[in-house]
Amino acid sequence: MKIYETRVAPNPRRVRIFLAEKGIEMAFEEIDLKQAEHHSPDFKKKNPFSLVPVLEMDNGDYLSETVAICRYFEEIQPDPVLFGRTPEEKAQVEMWNRRSELYFFMPTGMCFQHTTDYFKGLKPQVPEWGKLCRIQAEKYFNFLETHFSEHQFMVGDYYSIADITTLCALEFSKVNNLRVQPEQKHLQRWLDQMRSRPSYSA
Repeated sequence: MKIYETRVAPNPRRVRIFLAEKGIEMAFEEIDLKQAEHHSPDFKKKNPFSLVPVLEMDNGDYLSETVAICRYFEEIQPDPVLFGRTPEEKAQVEMWNRRSELYFFMPTGMCFQHTTDYFKGLKPQVPEWGKLCRIQAEKYFNFLETHFSEHQFMVGDYYSIADITTLCALEFSKVNNLRVQPEQKHLQRWLDQMRSRPSYSA
């Protein structure tokens, strides 16, 4: 197996951290987004939506979408469990992971796509939409500060894929000049905790 990725992109990083937590070694092949390699006919056979990451399986099948890839590895190597240990916890992890994807990860990415020069000439840009997305992402920082005033992790006292998603979105927010503020001490405590894990450097 191997994974096609762009190392600086946040979604492939989610998979790398997930694999590092599992202790799973993987081969990676770099896809150059600036050179539009993800739009090549060959890559479109792997993922018709031209997005990374993509997992190439030993049987020749391809699996895309970040959480689907992580779910696959969760099923083939359950320990340590990163999608929840009990029925309720699994539902909580699903809920918080989805919230961070919809209300943090996506607006962060859309702000970057629509307000910077990185995608200029590669994708249509609507700066006004990007600015609105930046406001949404900034609000999520405040939401997280409140959340972590009462919780050690995204779900209680349990490290999960929801923490991975939130971490990668938060750190990618630097491209939009959004960072944890000095007064957001609970969020900073959580972030320091994430950075102390060996998987952080994956």
